[in-house]
Amino acid sequence: MKSISEVGNLKSNGHYALATVHQNIVYVSGQFSINPETREKKFGTIEEETIQALKNVEIIIEAAGSKKEQILRMTLYIPDVKFWGKVDAVYKEFFGEHIPARTIVPTNELHFGFKIEMDAIAYI
Repeated sequence: MKSISEVGNLKSNGHYALATVHQNIVYVSGQFSINPETREKKFGTIEEETIQALKNVEIIIEAAGSKKEQILRMTLYIPDVKFWGKVDAVYKEFFGEHIPARTIVPTNELHFGFKIEMDAIAYI
């Protein structure tokens, strides 16, 4: 098992790894809309936050030796079900022909006031 706690300027902020790799499977911890160069929180529309979080997942799985077309499953957390359609549209554009298994979970408030958090599982 290998833990990845830092990818470029993306770092875990608590007692968790950005990703854990075990038997050629990459498990990515929850990601927000964080600028991967400056580590600044990038608040914006649900679409803007969704694409940034997806790009951060992609950066992390690439560092682990995988790629977005090898993502098997994602879980997306949103503060309100009203965002579902907008998130789905950004997600569809990001993945194109690749269709991972996915769950979108409407929750209450997310940490720091973000509009979306997501985790992923990919293979190498």
